[in-house]
Amino acid sequence: MQFSERVENLVHSPIGAAHALVGLRTNSRSLLDLSQAAPSFPPAEVVIERIAAAAHEPEAGRYPPQPGLPALRAAFADDLSQGYEADISADSVLITAGCNQAFCVVASALTSPGDEALLIAPFYFNHDMWLRLEGVQVQHLDPGPDLVPDPDHAERLLTDKTRLITLVSPGNPTGVTIPKEVIHGFADLARRRGIALIVDETYRSFRDEQSSAHELFDNPDWDDHVISLHSFSKDFAIPGYRCGAVVGGNGIITESLKILDCVAISAPRIGQEAALAGLLHAQEWRLEQVARISELEKQFLAAMSDQPGGFEVLASGAYFGWVRHPRSDLTTAEVVKRLVLDHDVLVIPGTAFTVQDDAMLRMSFANLEPAEIDELTVRLGEFT
Repeated sequence: MQFSERVENLVHSPIGAAHALVGLRTNSRSLLDLSQAAPSFPPAEVVIERIAAAAHEPEAGRYPPQPGLPALRAAFADDLSQGYEADISADSVLITAGCNQAFCVVASALTSPGDEALLIAPFYFNHDMWLRLEGVQVQHLDPGPDLVPDPDHAERLLTDKTRLITLVSPGNPTGVTIPKEVIHGFADLARRRGIALIVDETYRSFRDEQSSAHELFDNPDWDDHVISLHSFSKDFAIPGYRCGAVVGGNGIITESLKILDCVAISAPRIGQEAALAGLLHAQEWRLEQVARISELEKQFLAAMSDQPGGFEVLASGAYFGWVRHPRSDLTTAEVVKRLVLDHDVLVIPGTAFTVQDDAMLRMSFANLEPAEIDELTVRLGEFT
């Protein structure tokens, strides 16, 4: 049989490729796993209890309403309204099977083969992969050394074929929080050019500031050009239950539902029940996790300040450190392999997020224990 050329030209998941190296290890020392961008710790007990109870209810195996459980849509709209000091309606919320699916259905609703889209480098690899799979030409904007993109520079890359711009804040892989005035500048650009601004806010709870991430929802016409994407995986430690959300206007919700009907019909009911339990009963637990991970970031930055083994942190935030490795004579893939096999450290190569090899690594410190961060610097210091 023949396969789609667009699919064959895609790379395999860098997460899977990195984990494949683990099977080649011969060392008995425990592995420090800094590869995952999602929680490896369990959810709050109240969420676990609700999942168990929901599994025994008569409707547990039935399709939920396609846009999502009404109670979840309402609770999340309330959560967003409080967080952004805005009035967001439940009708503006579409529940999806994770934030990746949220991006996929939205991007597919907005683009046709031959269209163009703008991503900010370093980009989230699944965004880039999906657009290419759909036959969309992807442009990448270099944000410069501070890793904050400039709307004026972005406008120079737009053409009459551009259909969307995507921002990820805090960034994956950099952890960088885009200042709200910059996000507003991109929204103004999208409005003027008649295109969509997608803001992926998967890690919104883990930003490096306490004020609202932006004030886009204050604009009465925000839903003409702004689409906000969210994940319950990170806030409530339920990545395996696959629950995310699109927040947008009636048009994008309606068109995305057509695509959702083809690929999933609806997000899993059990994941929606887990997310609802988190929103209603685990907000204090959520804040505790945010504080704990913030402390881990401080420890990570302090431990890495002396650049053990020559590894230098260029940016950090949310779950991630964006780290330059010291070996210009090796490809980043070779560095990642040596880290796994010789030093028992698993990271993701920066080449998963860039178009060229910039000698970068993504280190997800959020899933380490404090003692493991100290051990990380020891192992990096052994790197040769």
